[in-house]
Amino acid sequence: MSDNTTEALNSPEISIETEMKKSYLDYAMSVIIGRALPDVRDGLKPVHRRVLYAMRELKNDYNKPYKKSARIVGDVIGKYHPHGDSAVYDTIVRLAQDFSMRYPLVDGQGNFGSIDGDPAAAMRYTEIRMMRLAHEMLEDLDKETVNAIPNYDESLTEPSVLPAKFPALLVNGSSGIAVGMATNIPPHNLSEVIEGIKALIDDPAITPGELMAHIPGPDFPTAGIIHGIQGIRDAYETGRGIVRTRARVTVEEDKKTGQETIVVTEIPYMVNKARLIEKIAELMKHKTIEGLRYVRDESDRRGMRIAMGVKKDFMAGIITNQLYKHTQMASSFGIILLAVVNNRPQVLNLKQILEHFVLHRKEIVIRRTRFDLNKAEARAHILEGLKVALDNLDAVVKLIRSSKTPVEAKERLMEDFGLSVIQAQAILDMRLQRLTGLEREKINDEYNAVLKDIARFKEILGSERMVLGIIKNELDILKGEFGDERRTEILTDTRELTIEDMIAEEDMVVTITNTGYIKRNPITLYQSQRRGGKGKTAMGTKDEDYVSHLFVASTHHYFLFFTNLGKVYWCKVYGIPQAGRQSRGKAIVNLLDFADGEHMTAVLAVPEFEPGLHVLMATRNGTVKKTDLMAFSRPRTGGIIALGLADGDELIAVKLSDGTQNVFLGSALGKSIRFHESDVRPTGRTARGVRGMSLAPGDRLVGMEVLQHGQTLFTVTENGYGKRTSIDEYPVHRRGGKGVISIKASERNGQVVNIILVQDEDDLMLVTNNGKLIRMPVSGTSVISRNTQGVRLIVMDSGERVVSAAGLAETEDEDGEPADGRDLPPELPEE
Repeated sequence: MSDNTTEALNSPEISIETEMKKSYLDYAMSVIIGRALPDVRDGLKPVHRRVLYAMRELKNDYNKPYKKSARIVGDVIGKYHPHGDSAVYDTIVRLAQDFSMRYPLVDGQGNFGSIDGDPAAAMRYTEIRMMRLAHEMLEDLDKETVNAIPNYDESLTEPSVLPAKFPALLVNGSSGIAVGMATNIPPHNLSEVIEGIKALIDDPAITPGELMAHIPGPDFPTAGIIHGIQGIRDAYETGRGIVRTRARVTVEEDKKTGQETIVVTEIPYMVNKARLIEKIAELMKHKTIEGLRYVRDESDRRGMRIAMGVKKDFMAGIITNQLYKHTQMASSFGIILLAVVNNRPQVLNLKQILEHFVLHRKEIVIRRTRFDLNKAEARAHILEGLKVALDNLDAVVKLIRSSKTPVEAKERLMEDFGLSVIQAQAILDMRLQRLTGLEREKINDEYNAVLKDIARFKEILGSERMVLGIIKNELDILKGEFGDERRTEILTDTRELTIEDMIAEEDMVVTITNTGYIKRNPITLYQSQRRGGKGKTAMGTKDEDYVSHLFVASTHHYFLFFTNLGKVYWCKVYGIPQAGRQSRGKAIVNLLDFADGEHMTAVLAVPEFEPGLHVLMATRNGTVKKTDLMAFSRPRTGGIIALGLADGDELIAVKLSDGTQNVFLGSALGKSIRFHESDVRPTGRTARGVRGMSLAPGDRLVGMEVLQHGQTLFTVTENGYGKRTSIDEYPVHRRGGKGVISIKASERNGQVVNIILVQDEDDLMLVTNNGKLIRMPVSGTSVISRNTQGVRLIVMDSGERVVSAAGLAETEDEDGEPADGRDLPPELPEE
């Protein structure tokens, strides 16, 4: 049996589980401490610290010539950082990028990448040297202010931490992923951080919230806007928070053409500008954002500029909000204030970070002062010996001349004059010119000055107040030399900016064609005409296309889109595209996620969702249903069920009610029924409802109204005839009856198109299958009895018929113009 086998057999057994845990923890701590996380004192990871130290050792100062980056990388990996050269060079590149570092520490010459994501040139092509601010990280390193530790092969030493006059952890931030943890610290403004440190020194009991008066939030090198302060407050108080940032956007208007251009001059931190532009172009291509004509990068040496041309009839404010929603023009920065404290990772709040920095600087000042004190005392000791020699000059000269060797002279000086070894050696090393009267005076002056320094150093070491005062003075000097203005604007208003904030509230006419095109236009686009006019084209249509639905609602209202299949979809009125008067608009399938065979049959305009209101629904076959409005306040993208439908039935009308009114149903053959709403009990969304009206064979419901006091009923037929009738002429019955005659559905009139509740001051809109639209005042049509033929409302061409009608609540003055003072477009030629 071999010796190796015997040794293996005699080795103690080790649990694999235990060994794996121990080895993994060792690896994890090595990554955490040695690579991924910054030290709370100087805010640097080991690789950053080693880069700066190597540059210092190579005298690669800000006022010296540049050196090749490869030279620095070679020294770093050869002496201090035994990892890949690309990792070290990437660190140098980042330290030199003014869009990555709030205060760059490396001065680069050559291509060091761009905000577009362009990579830096190879290290053999670029040159670097330290920035002036970097020297503030390294100052006093020679005064034993920090501990020196062996490098990886113990052939050299390196500092365990840098003296760091400013807290780079906050000023330049840091990010890193370790094992099981990560840090993500945003950059801050140097002047603000310095003021925060001074406030902490003056008031050690200050809270993180009070520190925000001096450090209001991050200050990114790419500027931008921070939207809301709650995330900042959370991060500063707990060490974790989410800060929402946005690009800075302005809208420029061409004075000649009136066209608008959206201009982006600042983008959120760490956002790639080129990818942002590509994303916007992709959204334009897929028509997610339809209001842009172009997007192009107009950035130059003067600054960033992304220009986006806005199409006519589109609002720049709406498009801007769409860009915020779909692109990185609005992004979140998750703050994690994690750093290494006493060789252990720890999540800190703002105050704790500043406290650790102040403690670090106190130690640096104390160790530096102690070093200066020792040096001054050593110098004073030598000067005291020189003074003894000068006071006994003749005897000293005689002693030295009579000595056979320097060793003998040193021993005799020590013996005869009570000098130390150092003092005796200093006398022997003294040049003859120091024996002149002037030099003797200089020695006395230097000695007195050294004594004053010693006294001052001892006073500093004995007074914490003086140590803190030195820290504050040094910070003030630093602020004066390197401080600048804040770049990132902080909006304290935490309310989210919505599209609705950008849109004026006004009434809109929403039209839908039978082939599924939808659009909206301001109601003032259409002038009122007298009864019997020819009308104006509301929409350009194809032969097989015509306007089948017309609705009126405010831009801020919610639209509940009810379909023939009994489903409901949710949208804001401003979300419907606005188009020209003769444009068909946008295909509704691109606006709502309809299923196969599904089309819209009714729309409900809801100012806001609130309890106490009900949605009344009526179907083609005479069924009615009542459901609480709140049941429809949270529809999904794919729609939700509004009511259950029997085979062959479909939804035709939807109204809002407060539960105390009468319901009116009208059929295509001119029959109608009126009943109290209490006859219909409320049911859930998926219920089918109850019978509202018994229909004759071949008849169908065409409309439903909720009656209000003071209104009259306007009935419109497909051949362009209609009439007004008082609602008092319709008796109240129980639901489910056959109803009474509303208008005679004769050959002249044709079948009923719609029933509309109107008042004298209202206007009426009629739309034909050829896309012709007429607007007329209701007061121009007299109120007549229930069982009559009606009067002509619109002159139509052969084969033309009325397909839709709607009432408009807008009064007119004596000249036929709207009485609310809004300007209407000039009268267009009749078609």
